[in-house]
Amino acid sequence: MIYLIGIAGGSGSGKTTFTQKVLNMVGDSKVGILSQDSYYLPRPPDHLKINGEPNFDHPEALDWELLKSHLENLKAGKRVEVPHYDYSKSRRTSKTSPLGPCKILIVEGIFALWDESIRNLFDLKFYLHVEADIRFIRRLFRDLKDRDRTLDDIIHQYYETVRPMHQIYLEPTRQYADVIVGEETDTAATMLAAMIKQKLYELRADSRADNPKASSK
Repeated sequence: MIYLIGIAGGSGSGKTTFTQKVLNMVGDSKVGILSQDSYYLPRPPDHLKINGEPNFDHPEALDWELLKSHLENLKAGKRVEVPHYDYSKSRRTSKTSPLGPCKILIVEGIFALWDESIRNLFDLKFYLHVEADIRFIRRLFRDLKDRDRTLDDIIHQYYETVRPMHQIYLEPTRQYADVIVGEETDTAATMLAAMIKQKLYELRADSRADNPKASSK
């Protein structure tokens, strides 16, 4: 069994940066990160397209069955092969990356708290609440730099899908969070890192208690 932490928030809210900050503070190889972005369906569903363009900001764009299966396997202490998604081509590639086993897993993604069955797997749930203008600017720089998109495409996508999907589907998931984090994430990251360190200590203590011969070596 491992300890699962879910971190949700709108596109550009800083989930990946926040998660990496926490990981750097903890500095333990037994803490893993799983990005929900890896679990988009192999190809965008046609019925979700708007003006012929993929809608990555709708819950149905994600492969919930595969994500749940992987989380259950990870929670059981097993290893999984995480898929890779190519945004420039809007499709899943044939590549995978191994993940697990680990003692603590942080799952980050816009809809990390959307699905009830997956939400119930989490031991701790965070939501990053960042104002829309800041999220848009962050998204703009990210997509220009990393996802081979033009300024017009980014602005068009924001108004066609990102903004309305956030309001309809994502914002309501904030109610499920145990902790809501604002724009100043340093304090929250320090707090979460301390909680993870304590949990690692407890898990290792439990492991030694269950296997006294190993702890005496």
